[in-house]
Amino acid sequence: MEEPKQTKAGVWAEVRDYLTIAVGMMSYCIGWGIFLLPNNITTGGVAGVSSILYWCTGIPVQHSYFVINAILLLVALRVLGWKFCMKTIYAVTVLTLGVAWVTAHYNAHLLADQPFMAAIIGSVFCGCGVGLGLSANGSTGGTDIIAAIINKYRDISLGRVIMLCDVVIISSSYLVLRDWEKVIYGYVVLYVTAFCIDWVVNSRRSSVQFFIISDKYQEIGQRINREPHRGCTIVDAQGFYSGKEVKMLFVLAKRRQSDVIFRIINEVDPHAFVSQSAVIGVYGEGFDRFKVRRTKS
Repeated sequence: MEEPKQTKAGVWAEVRDYLTIAVGMMSYCIGWGIFLLPNNITTGGVAGVSSILYWCTGIPVQHSYFVINAILLLVALRVLGWKFCMKTIYAVTVLTLGVAWVTAHYNAHLLADQPFMAAIIGSVFCGCGVGLGLSANGSTGGTDIIAAIINKYRDISLGRVIMLCDVVIISSSYLVLRDWEKVIYGYVVLYVTAFCIDWVVNSRRSSVQFFIISDKYQEIGQRINREPHRGCTIVDAQGFYSGKEVKMLFVLAKRRQSDVIFRIINEVDPHAFVSQSAVIGVYGEGFDRFKVRRTKS
């Protein structure tokens, strides 16, 4: 009886990932195609390279963006696997089509006299878009692929990796634009984008822990197993003042599942004693993988 539920849950999780990636890529498309590109403000990654090529040669950004990412994806297949690359191919395709549509049909030049505001707003859209894509196991390609490879083996901030990779790209835009002010705006875009990436990814992946003391611990534990699909550990405890033997549930869950767990506790035992706290990292089944350096034998 459990097999169909697992299958449906797995299918829905995949559908949700692809929808999240699509929303993220449209956010990136708005930031890049509407705010940054028309104001000659570069960004990092392949999008930055494509922008520089467009200003230098007139090649449409969607063409160079797609070709460069196709090459990088061929390299990434062995390291990241088909599952990651399929979602990245999907993300690159959505973004390519979106930017092509925006550049062809959207002729308004927003914030032409306020390039700093254009840089801020565009980078927020781009950073949130990349963050959504990465949190759904996808990517916009380019330096995101490099960041994902490094993050697979090292517990390093994704935004920081992307920032380091993109400094050279943004600095090189001076060779085309001949305007240090635009380069500085590019650095602003880089910083705000990295901040938004970390904020979105960490907020979606953050975890919490619960200590639940209740006489109805078995029913609460069974409900938590079924609904948010989280495991529970029963801990034998004793009240110091009363001396009463009690059972305490220890639960680790994603932050977004907190409301479900609180609802279950309230429905089963409104008088339960509950402690919730945030945790820095949770590794193992259902959470993140260990990221440790392999020692050579």
